[in-house]
Amino acid sequence: MWTRIIARATRAVPGARNCSAIHQRISNPIFFKIPKSTFPQILNNPRFFATDSTLTLDDELSPEFSENGSDRQRVEEGDTYEVDVDKLESVLRLLEISADGSFESCLDDMDLTLHQQLVTKVIESPLVLGENLIRFFRWAWSERSLEVTTPMVESLVLAICGNDVRKKEAYSLWDLVKEIGEKESGILNVSILNDLILCFSRLVKGKAALEVFDKFEAFHCVPDADTYYFTIDAVCRRRAYDWACGVCEKMVDAQALPNSEKVGAILSWLCKGKKAKEAHGVYVVAMEKGKRPPMTAVSFLVAKLCGEDETVKLALEMLEDIPEEKRKRAIKPFMTVVRALCRIKEVDKAKELLVKMIKDGPPPGNDVFNFIVTGYSRAGEIGKAVETMKLMDSRGLRPDVYTYTALASAYSNGGEMEEARKILAEAKKKHVKLGPVMFHTLIRGYCKLEQFDEALKLFSEMKNYGVQPSVDEYEKLIQSLCLKALDWEMAEKLLEEMKENGLHLKGITRGLIRAVKEMEKEVVEVESITAVAET
Repeated sequence: MWTRIIARATRAVPGARNCSAIHQRISNPIFFKIPKSTFPQILNNPRFFATDSTLTLDDELSPEFSENGSDRQRVEEGDTYEVDVDKLESVLRLLEISADGSFESCLDDMDLTLHQQLVTKVIESPLVLGENLIRFFRWAWSERSLEVTTPMVESLVLAICGNDVRKKEAYSLWDLVKEIGEKESGILNVSILNDLILCFSRLVKGKAALEVFDKFEAFHCVPDADTYYFTIDAVCRRRAYDWACGVCEKMVDAQALPNSEKVGAILSWLCKGKKAKEAHGVYVVAMEKGKRPPMTAVSFLVAKLCGEDETVKLALEMLEDIPEEKRKRAIKPFMTVVRALCRIKEVDKAKELLVKMIKDGPPPGNDVFNFIVTGYSRAGEIGKAVETMKLMDSRGLRPDVYTYTALASAYSNGGEMEEARKILAEAKKKHVKLGPVMFHTLIRGYCKLEQFDEALKLFSEMKNYGVQPSVDEYEKLIQSLCLKALDWEMAEKLLEEMKENGLHLKGITRGLIRAVKEMEKEVVEVESITAVAET
């Protein structure tokens, strides 16, 4: 229990400068030698929470204190004010129990002489229910016309907005603070409102945090960098990314960006919400202000920009901002941009980036070359693809099977089957195992040229190489044999082979074989009848 009291007391004292003094007094070995029966007297003493570091534990346990059972604290404000410790103890006892409808009436019956010092002592006391503390403050302010000050409100917000704050307490506190701001001029400040935004952020109440943010102008407060950061965090936790973009726009206009780490966090939140373009706007302003985000956030933003065709060039521009000392390890964003450029058919720009990578880093790997070779192959620019492959080979790298397949497909589509065969032969030398796609590409090319003997020859070579033909290979070859060569006999042999291998041909293709077979028989019968008639 004493651990909780110490934690609450430390948290309740406003300002980090006071925490060390309290901790020093509590940590005194004499403190732990005190009988437990003495603790209530110490806690009831208002000086237990005093901020004067010159006080010692011996002062708290003086004979004078034990005899009187109370202490009087004097505040110089023109007139001398004395804290009635008995009434303070009665107030704290009331605030420590559950709230009910008679709470305010009980306070009225105490006939308290309210003073800022008394209210502050109540706020800073541990083990007080947050809901009761808010009701007490409202009662003192609205019912007894207590003169509220900024430090008092700061202490109240600090006491309520702890890690264990409940939603009901947070909303009640905001209602009270909002009412004070509307009726009392110059009381609220940026620190108070920021603490409220942070509180709502922890509770994942983005709408409430945004409401606090929108009240800054009405309360004559100017948002600072933390204000924007806390608000963006709060609305992003609620996944209200459109709201986050609105706050980011105001942050950029005000030129009030947080530090580099926090800027990186904002970029990541926006990217997760599919707001990469808006995140790039924040990134540009941050770089102008010299607040460079961490590389992890930069890489994440580059990847998200590359996900949309219209923002790929923005990602390309970002690569220029990566410092030289970090370029050598930044292969991931560079590779992502190369791939995206090839996807949007800007292969020449991808090749230019490749050349820069070779010159300035990061050193390109197989994947970068493969993307470009494949891009040129799909675009039908075989010469540039071969040139890139030679550059790749000169750096001791080798194309993968997919790249060889793309290049063979380019030759096959152009009817250059001899060149396609050379690519197949080279792929066999460089790779122990090839997939069926490479063979399927060439078989399809032979069928388009109606070179069925070559297609069947390659089909057998494929099986001898250890690549099992799929249903697609069989079906494509059977259809070509039936429709173009009218060779139903070979088609039937392939069908029997499929059955032996446990493959099943589509019914429509089996029907095609029967149709061609029957058609050929009809043609033979007609020719026989015609020959007999002529004789």
